[in-house]
This record gives sequence, C-alpha cells and structure tokens, in this order.
Amino acid sequence: MPTLLTGPVTATVPATSANLGPGYDALGVALSLRDRVTAQVVDGPDEVLVTGEGATTVPRDSTHLVHRSMQAAFEHMGCETPALRLTCENVIPHGRGLGSSSAAIVAGVCLARGLVAGGSLLMDDDAVFALAADLEGHPDNVAPAFYGGFTIAYAEAGRFHAVSVALDPRVCAVALVPPDPVETTVARALLPAVVPHADAAANAGRAALLVAALSRQPELLLAATVDRLHQDYREPAMPASLDLVRTLRAEGLAAVVSGAGPSVLVLTDLGGAAAVAARAPAGWRAWTLSLETDGARVER
Repeated sequence: MPTLLTGPVTATVPATSANLGPGYDALGVALSLRDRVTAQVVDGPDEVLVTGEGATTVPRDSTHLVHRSMQAAFEHMGCETPALRLTCENVIPHGRGLGSSSAAIVAGVCLARGLVAGGSLLMDDDAVFALAADLEGHPDNVAPAFYGGFTIAYAEAGRFHAVSVALDPRVCAVALVPPDPVETTVARALLPAVVPHADAAANAGRAALLVAALSRQPELLLAATVDRLHQDYREPAMPASLDLVRTLRAEGLAAVVSGAGPSVLVLTDLGGAAAVAARAPAGWRAWTLSLETDGARVER
C-alpha cells in the first residue's frame, strides 16, 4: 500500500464559467477567483473548517464534497482514507454557476494525490482530470478548474478528455452575481431531451466561432456567444438573469448565463469592464475578473 504523508498540503483552484453561450457541456474558462483548501492527516477524528462562501450551509464532516473527492482519489491510488483536517477558505459563491463544486472536487483529488508518496506516478494529470470529471458528472467546469485557461472538453470511449486553447490577452470577464442561488440539478432538469436540428447546427457553428473569438479575434465575441440550446429553456428558474442577458446583448455586450446560472458573465476588455460592472442590478455583486491561465495549484 502506498505511503501517506502527513502534510499539510494546500490546493488553490480557480472559479470557472462553462458553456459561454453556445458551448454547452464543452467549453469553459478559468477566472481569477480562487478557493483555497488545506489538508492534513491527523490521528482523528475528521475535522472540517470552513470560512467564506457556504460556511453556514456545507457539511462539516466526511460528507463534505472535498472530503468525498479525496476518498475517491485515495481509493484510485489504492489507499485507505485517513482521518483528515480540512481547512476551506471559500471565495467562489455556491449555486451561482461559477464552478464551486468543480473547484471543491478538483481540490480534493489534488490534495489526496499530494498526500501520497509518489502520488503523481500513481495518478497522472489525465487521471486526475478524468476522476474529477466523473465525480462532477460533466467535464466543462472541471477542465478549466484543473488545467486553467480556456478549455474544450469532450467524451471518447466512455472517458472524459480536454484540450487547452490559447486566450487573447485583451479579453477579461465581468461576473454579475445575483443574491439567490439556483441548483444545477434544477437548471438541468429544465432542458428538453430533444432540440431542433437547426438549433443544434446553429450552436455548433457559434461554438466553433467562439474558439476563434476567445483565442485571437475578440471583436467576434458578441456573434460567437449566441445560444439556442439551453439558456432560454432555463428562464423559469432565473428570469432576472435572462432578462439581463438580453438587455446587455441588445447593447452590444457579449453576455451569457454562466454555467447553469444564475450568474451572468460578460466577456469584454478592461476598458469596458467598469461600465459593465456598473450595470449590476440592485442586490447583485459585480466582479471584474481576468481569465486565469493557471489551473489548480498545489503547495506543500
């Protein structure tokens, strides 16, 4: 059985925005907002300390998502899960479509690998990503959370994969975050099982265009972020978000629902970011964020 290290080991993982309009369950980008989680092997019992976002709502025991993800990673590496002390410093808002669950899962898998001697040999980066995506159930947030930058995720032969695409440095993002969350399961349940062929074809074209827009032609961002597959179907769960998206897009801004919502993400440049942030409705938070090129970081 592999040897466990006592730690501590710290992982920081960025917030992410998936879909970006047309790239449903495939495209994602990392944002300059990071959760920080530290893990240490202890004699017992388990201890979970949480500050920041979700501090009053998340579990404080082995059912915590970071702990459950660590359990899965330890099992993958052939280890028994030890008693752990987790210290979670959360800044990514929960239930807002900014990848908080993917950040927790990626942090957990990375921390477990970091607490095993030779962990990187037992579990390479592709295996970390694949396990994290399996735990999340879809790869679009996990890919940028782990690898950083702008990613395209896909499934092949029953396994998730991702590739990275260079980002144009002129592009930044403004996240407009409403006060109330929407559960991803609720947002996904609103989607139809079948969509018109014309809508699928339109989204395929715009998703391809979005790769060009984010990597080298940001002047195409408005056209490239048109969606016909998922955002409108989710309006019953987040009417204010869809209303804001339509208003901003009518003004020429590349606004989309971030992930499963209800946050709104606007892809813009630094020169226009302040004006976009000022459009946040009353009670919403506005963050101007860079597109983060680094993914998960592990510190010992």
